[in-house]
Amino acid sequence: MSNDQLIGVGLYTPAEAGKLLRIAPAKISRWLRGHYIKGKYYPPLWTPEISLGDDRIFLGFRDLMEVRVADAFIQVGVSAIRVRAAIEVARDIIGRDRPLSTNRFRTDGREIFLHIVEEDDDGERRELLLNLFRKQFEFNTILDPILKTVDFGSDGNPLAWWPAGRRLNVVIDPARSFGQPIDASSSVPTAVLAAAAKHDGGIRNAALAYDVSETAIKNAIEFETMMEQRLAA
Repeated sequence: MSNDQLIGVGLYTPAEAGKLLRIAPAKISRWLRGHYIKGKYYPPLWTPEISLGDDRIFLGFRDLMEVRVADAFIQVGVSAIRVRAAIEVARDIIGRDRPLSTNRFRTDGREIFLHIVEEDDDGERRELLLNLFRKQFEFNTILDPILKTVDFGSDGNPLAWWPAGRRLNVVIDPARSFGQPIDASSSVPTAVLAAAAKHDGGIRNAALAYDVSETAIKNAIEFETMMEQRLAA
C-alpha cells in the first residue's frame, strides 16, 4: 500500500490502537494475525486494511472500530467464538468485510443481533433485530452505548470517533491528520497542543501559537494525560 493509499484510511500500530481502545496490544495482534491455542489454529478475524508489504500488523480506522466493537461484545459476556461466528454470518448478510463496525449491530450480553430496517406493503417502516445465531427476527430496543461516540455515514459505515466522548471535542477522523486524535475545531493533533503547553510557556502561549482556544489546549492536555495513564495501567 502506497502513502497515497493511506490517505483517509488512518494508520495505527497495535500499541497505538491498544492505548486508544484500552485493549492489550497482544490481543489485537492475535485477532488480526491469527494464533494457536492448545495446538488448534484460529485464523485472523479479518484481514487488516493496511498492508505495507511485510509481516508487521497495522490497523486502519475501520479496523480500529471493528476491534472496539468485538472487544465490547466480549466484555459483556459474548464468547470470542460467537463473535467470530457473528462476523462470518454478517459478512454474508450485509456483504461487508468489517460488519461489526457498522451501526447495525446490537448485543444483550448473550446474543448478537443485526439491526434491520424494513418497509411493509403499506410503506410503514419498522425496526427488527435479526439474531445471528438463531437466524430469526426478534423485536428489540437494545442500543449499544459505544455507538453514541461514533459518527456514521448514510451507508452505516463509521466516519469518525470521539474517543473521550464529545465533551473534550477530540475526534479521530481518518480523513484528517491520518486518523490521529485531534482538536475537532482546528484539526491540530492533541499531542502537539499538549506538548506546546508543556514546553512553550503554558496554555495561553500555546493557544496563541496554534490559533486555538485555551479550552482546546486544556482539553488536549486532559486527553493526552488520560492516554498516558492508560499506558501506565
